[in-house]
Amino acid sequence: MSGKLSPTVLALTFILLAAPPALPDRFDHGGRHVLLISIDGMHALDYENCLGANTCPNLKGLGKTGVNFTRTSTSRPSDSFPGLMAIVTGGTPKTVGAWYDVAYDRVLAPPINTTGNGVLGGTCTPGQVNGTRTEYEEGVDIDQSKLTGGSPLYTNPIDGGFLSIDPSKLPRDPYNGCKPVYPWNFIRANTIYGVIHEAGGYTAWADKHAVYAAVSGPTGTSTPSNVDDYYAPDVNSDVVPLPGITTASGVNCATIPINGAWTDGFDSVKCNDQLKVNAVLNWISGKTHLGESNTRVPVIFGMNFQAVSVGQKLIAGGMKGGYTDAAGTPTPAMLAEIEYVDAAIGQMVTALSKADLLDSTTLIITAKHGQSPIDTHRFFPIPGSGGANGTPPLRCSGRHIFLIPRSTRSVPPRTIFHFCGSNREQIRFPRSTFSKATRPQRASDRSSTGRPSGPPTTRQGCLLTSTLARLTSSCSRTQAWSTPAVRKNSPSTADFLRTIRT
Repeated sequence: MSGKLSPTVLALTFILLAAPPALPDRFDHGGRHVLLISIDGMHALDYENCLGANTCPNLKGLGKTGVNFTRTSTSRPSDSFPGLMAIVTGGTPKTVGAWYDVAYDRVLAPPINTTGNGVLGGTCTPGQVNGTRTEYEEGVDIDQSKLTGGSPLYTNPIDGGFLSIDPSKLPRDPYNGCKPVYPWNFIRANTIYGVIHEAGGYTAWADKHAVYAAVSGPTGTSTPSNVDDYYAPDVNSDVVPLPGITTASGVNCATIPINGAWTDGFDSVKCNDQLKVNAVLNWISGKTHLGESNTRVPVIFGMNFQAVSVGQKLIAGGMKGGYTDAAGTPTPAMLAEIEYVDAAIGQMVTALSKADLLDSTTLIITAKHGQSPIDTHRFFPIPGSGGANGTPPLRCSGRHIFLIPRSTRSVPPRTIFHFCGSNREQIRFPRSTFSKATRPQRASDRSSTGRPSGPPTTRQGCLLTSTLARLTSSCSRTQAWSTPAVRKNSPSTADFLRTIRT
């Protein structure tokens, strides 16, 4: 694992291990719920610029009582699948095994049927190494043109989730009877969803494809049972009118242009995101994602936004996304995406306040990955790729933060910011914001064991690097798919919880 862990994962793991009453008091952070939001593609500079221009008032308001971690990094490689898995597992792609949506596995066998995106079907020879490309994106849906993913079990036209995964399009495990490998079983580490669910917590997540139910972590079954409520209106499906849906920025989704996929329009991508925003609002109200029945408010829940990511690279309808200069000045179309996301987060904050949950909910606002380079002069298209629409994802650089502070109860709501960026300056926070035991610490403040100097306290606000590394390595299945014996002896979620409690 190269000895470094994603700072976002540290924050997430610290907060969620605190979920009372199942876990020890030394992990208590004062909150009962965690709302995790990924603004895919958003750079640290986007956040700083919108603060300065006052175009993201809701993020600015949260930032007044929150913590902005600037010396952070996405996964390497940087994209949705490895980035999301880094957030929910604490592991690098090498540990988790999620390098990219489409990759190559030397052991697994091809799917029975060719995927929608061209991974060829083939044969599976039991008991020996096969080798195949793997695909974990919309191409394994029953019908990737449908918002629901094509499962007949979703009778509501705006529904969608893991039931739309076509097992005949999944890679197969030759050491497990050539059974299909579902995305949550493909990854090699337990997730925070698995830990919280095992401890009795209710969990929920919304994302852009059915396969991102992988946040569940390994279950050994065909269901992602660690996610109690998963919602995935596919963002690469064909656009359809959405009567009764209006975005946080006022776009009427019943009248958007009906052409192409949701990612082909500046307004259509907002409408797709708004479906997930509405699911979060329903969860805050103690309902299921479509609001059709009552349930508990999740311990951990959240969603990803696609609007900023698409806004950075899209050229459509005579409008160009991205930036006008190397200082990150957004084009009008790009600015509208940022303003929409800010307004949608404002809807969530308002809902939390009305439900009297704001002070007991920790918000984590992050980005799974960057997207197009801010400086357009740094765009170097692959020959024959077609130019600006083929802009590759930005791989962000930066150093990791090992110790994550907590806000005191006197500064609600507790908000943690982490955007893709490369600011290497030393982070400093006002002493009044944190107690002495919970202030940010540099490596020089720690002993050789990785523990902060001085006696530990039950109110300690930082997870120790050495502790989290131990937890992550104890739940990692770095030799998955090698032999049946290795898989059989891999630690379960229950084993992971026992490790935490000791």
